[in-house]
Amino acid sequence: MAAEPGFRGWFVHNMAPIMFGALVLFLLLGYPVAFSLAANGLIFGLIGIYLGLFEPKFLQALPERVYGTMNNEVLLAVPFFTFMGLILERSGMAEDLLDTIGQVFGSIRGGLAYAVIFVGALLAATTGVVAASVISMGLISLPIMLRYGYDRRVASGVIAASGTLAQIIPPSLVLIVMADQLNRSVGDMYEGAFLPGLLLASLYAGYIFLVSSIFPSAAPGLPLEAQTLRDPDQKTMPSRILGAVAAAGFAFLIARGSLPGLTAGAIPGVANMAVWGVASFVVLYFVMSGTAKLLTPSLFIALSLSIAGAIELMEMSHVKFGADYVVLTMSATVGIAFVVAVVNRVFRLGLLSKLAEQVVFVMVPPLALIFLVLGTIFIGVATPTEGGAMGSLGAVILAFARGRLKFDLMRQATYSTAKLSAFVLFILLGARVFSLTFYGVDGHKWVEELLVSLPGGQTGFLIAVNALVFVLAFFLDYFELAFIIIPLLGPAADKMGIDLIWFGVMLAVNMQTSFMHPPFGFALFFLRSVAAKVPYVDRVTGKTMQPVTTGQIYWGAVPFVCIQLVMVALIILFPGMVTHYKSGGVQLDQQQIQQQFENLSPGLDAAPPPPLDLGFGK
Repeated sequence: MAAEPGFRGWFVHNMAPIMFGALVLFLLLGYPVAFSLAANGLIFGLIGIYLGLFEPKFLQALPERVYGTMNNEVLLAVPFFTFMGLILERSGMAEDLLDTIGQVFGSIRGGLAYAVIFVGALLAATTGVVAASVISMGLISLPIMLRYGYDRRVASGVIAASGTLAQIIPPSLVLIVMADQLNRSVGDMYEGAFLPGLLLASLYAGYIFLVSSIFPSAAPGLPLEAQTLRDPDQKTMPSRILGAVAAAGFAFLIARGSLPGLTAGAIPGVANMAVWGVASFVVLYFVMSGTAKLLTPSLFIALSLSIAGAIELMEMSHVKFGADYVVLTMSATVGIAFVVAVVNRVFRLGLLSKLAEQVVFVMVPPLALIFLVLGTIFIGVATPTEGGAMGSLGAVILAFARGRLKFDLMRQATYSTAKLSAFVLFILLGARVFSLTFYGVDGHKWVEELLVSLPGGQTGFLIAVNALVFVLAFFLDYFELAFIIIPLLGPAADKMGIDLIWFGVMLAVNMQTSFMHPPFGFALFFLRSVAAKVPYVDRVTGKTMQPVTTGQIYWGAVPFVCIQLVMVALIILFPGMVTHYKSGGVQLDQQQIQQQFENLSPGLDAAPPPPLDLGFGK
């Protein structure tokens, strides 16, 4: 049918981009996202019926779409993981972790910042809620870092960035939504995102290392009087001896192939060995720079035996690579160390210092919860929804064990969970209404043709998509991006032969910048809400402390936004760090399957079988 002349024909031809532009206008005017999506879908649905683009009965599919969303069991994981994170955040686990790990790393330059990154990764793997992580670390760590002379930009930037790790390290809420929108397994999405999340945390630590090396006054170490968990009569092992032993052990594991084998599928060839060479240098640096002074010889032996035993245990198993190996090896190491700590306390053997014992007992609960949630998902024992249910129960048990399970805590966590879950569900329902009309006016074809026809093939497509998501992240948060943009980009990526799990993880890292973008980043708002706005008197030193300005928070976030973009580039350059999730599954050869079908049924031109002779004619 020929296009109609005039304005009507132009409007019909460009209905899809006009609809998308109207949505952007509604959002810029400040209307709620869910209602903007639904209103656009219904208004343009009526316009489409008036213009004859589809029949009124086309909208009868809307109730079925709404019911399908309400009946989606995958989305049950959202309230489970939200509830788990809120219970843990209010039970004081973050405070205990930050206090203890800060004592471990505090004596070296940038030690408190390393502790924030380490705890941020742990909280991400247990809570999955960005707001809970940023607010907890902002309340606890920021005053301590300012007390001991940290640069305000460094302190605020590392707290905000470490809190956003909850978006990319499983069990992330955005990964659940991403898997649902791309119609892929949440378990595969979790497994694919695990190693990039840990690498991103390592890049944050690398930035702190550079800052503390170039500008020592920006990230000083804790003074001796602040190390409250240190035993006065503790015997320490000489740093050089410990460094030599640690370097030798690392060299042995690298030469043997145990450590490079973990990342061989993700980072090929020389780059893989270079990564482990850098890791060896980092271990040696931490040992030589003062961390060794916190360890007793017996603790070093106990930790070495725990790590060696865990690696040997995993070598004997069928798990050889990827996130499964990391989670299970970590769980085995912590389990062995916990047994050593319990035996030491019961029989008073004196193997562990006061600090070391505190570290083990504080670290075990969150790491046990990580194994309960992620380990059971990765090894296939539980689905993500079941893992979230177990995690919620585990969080309640931990809060009860700490004596902090109060009715008010449960009420607040339940209310916040219901509020966030309703927020996600209403946006998803609005997106369903919008997408139904958008598909009705062939908007998906318009987007697909636009993206597929970009110059440069897959490379041009990935550059354009990442640039689009990065710019939209200035104005939209990750839920809005996931519900509006991802359903439009997914079909085009699939048509170009791009692995959608890899595509989803890459975009999740890119969307993580939406939390850190000045001036609209939510992590910056969360930190601004708990950072001091007026001068205050420090309760320990008695000194008057200056407030943290909004400009300092914004400038502190900029380097970490750049690091997140570097991580996007690394995922594009080394797709194996995500696609290793395939290594644990059964891979099917489509050519062999087709050949089997051809063998079972003869072709159309094959000779017919001979007639059946029962012998009655003889």
